[in-house]
Amino acid sequence: MSNEITTDICVIGGGSGGLSVAAGASQMGATVVLVEGGKMGGDCLNYGCVPSKSMIAAAHAAHAIRSADKFGIETSEPNVDFEKVHDHVHSVIGAIAPNDSVERFEGLGVKVVQARGKFIGPTRVQAGDTIVNAKRVVVATGSHAGRPPIRGLDTVSFLTNETVFSRAQAPKKLLVIGGGPIGSELGQAHRRLGCEVTILDIAKTLNNDDPELTEVVRTRMQKEGVVIREEIEILSVEKDGGGVAVNIRDNGQEERVTGSELLVTTGRVPNLAWLELEAAGVDYDKRGIKVDARLRTSNKKVFAIGDVVGSHQFTHVAGYHAGIVLRNVLFRLPAKVDYSAMPWVTYTDPEIAHVGMTEKQAREAHGDIRVLRHPFAENDRAQAERDTDGFAKIVTTAKGVMVGASIVGPHAGELIQPYILPIQKKMKIGAVAGLIIPYPTLGEVNKRAAGSFYTSKLFSEKTKKIVRFLLKLG
Repeated sequence: MSNEITTDICVIGGGSGGLSVAAGASQMGATVVLVEGGKMGGDCLNYGCVPSKSMIAAAHAAHAIRSADKFGIETSEPNVDFEKVHDHVHSVIGAIAPNDSVERFEGLGVKVVQARGKFIGPTRVQAGDTIVNAKRVVVATGSHAGRPPIRGLDTVSFLTNETVFSRAQAPKKLLVIGGGPIGSELGQAHRRLGCEVTILDIAKTLNNDDPELTEVVRTRMQKEGVVIREEIEILSVEKDGGGVAVNIRDNGQEERVTGSELLVTTGRVPNLAWLELEAAGVDYDKRGIKVDARLRTSNKKVFAIGDVVGSHQFTHVAGYHAGIVLRNVLFRLPAKVDYSAMPWVTYTDPEIAHVGMTEKQAREAHGDIRVLRHPFAENDRAQAERDTDGFAKIVTTAKGVMVGASIVGPHAGELIQPYILPIQKKMKIGAVAGLIIPYPTLGEVNKRAAGSFYTSKLFSEKTKKIVRFLLKLG
């Protein structure tokens, strides 16, 4: 016998976006039902951001031991206990999990139904033996690892981001199909933890980022021993004894690349299969649920947020989407998404961070632009820490309005943040160039890059003549 609930908002999906909507709405006075058939916290907590950054932190520690000789400290190859690395990763998940738990959300007044939800009407959702009648529904079911159409892939066991963190033993030789952010981050991390790693990609590694920046990362990864095979054709996958083989074609030559394990990181697929969106009159395609700028679907009482809408698949975007939905649903404000100052970070070493337009996008939009750069090699703090690869790159209009910024280098994800507000507010480059920055800090690369906008005018012959004239006046 079904149990029926009437509520203001039904949220389908307990990942970062869905949890943000549920917590915010409940604390602001709405009745909320949260439907989640898997693990609370979704992909980010259990299979994505949290475990990957935890593994990267362990890999960074191993690399620091291995490379301490640059400071005059005697080094040796670190003894990596992969089982303890596994335990570290899962202890971090365990430390964060209470924030996303059923108990916490029920404590906030949210009714949590632990079953998969599907539509049985425009705003009617069934989850197990519970039927939810809601004024508004928010779909936040996220995405899962894509499965590329490679011949033979279904004949071998392979890892994805959903399974790779469950391993308590190190892969001897890891093959990674896909050189995007996930493949590059995990490939480098496994290499630093003592595994042999080969990355295979049909395009360039980190192909969606600025090639000027990605070259710095590719060079570092190769220096550390990651084998990168890019712009190749992947023909098939097959078993090879107790391991796996990937057959490729590189410059017309067929080759067999063997390894002990295979990790597939070729993109994300929105979780739509069980939702029965047709019952709610919600339009979608293979890329995700179709939404307008207010994140409303074709059924104006149903919203969709996060990875399930198919673009900007980042945890912080799901949180941003949650705020847009809350303003629309609770306060009837016509809030709309604005991605003009959307930041993202690739957590390789060095990191790549970006906000706003790339150089290519800026040229297409504005024609005449200025590209400003400053290298970490000329930053005193970077020199002291012997971490000088990379640079800051700012893109402005000809009149100095900031439209984009990119950084490749140490702590790029932190250093990009001062550009978010100026780009969002369409401020001029002087806003950054005029800042007083503590010395010695890595943040000086931002000020130096920004200041270079004025260098040609400030130190021009015309300026010298003006200065000489003024000095003659006494």
